[in-house]
Amino acid sequence: MILIDPPNAAGHGRLWSHLASDTSYDELHVFAAGVGIPLRGFDRDHYDVPSEWYDEVVAAGAVPISSRELVARLIAAGLRRRKGRG
Repeated sequence: MILIDPPNAAGHGRLWSHLASDTSYDELHVFAAGVGIPLRGFDRDHYDVPSEWYDEVVAAGAVPISSRELVARLIAAGLRRRKGRG
């Protein structure tokens, strides 16, 4: 399932959502390409999506959930990739 959290992550002067899949990275990449999100938006286990795209991405089928639930779903699916340390 494709998931998106609310646009609440600040960066580069705007707010961002995180788009992820709790099924596979392949599913995620296909969905992202289909809504025009460039591959450069992929960060370890999710795509960064600017707030102005949120409604369009939800209309295309992404399921809105909380940020906490998105992370929990990634962990449960074994798809969470945390930042390396050091």
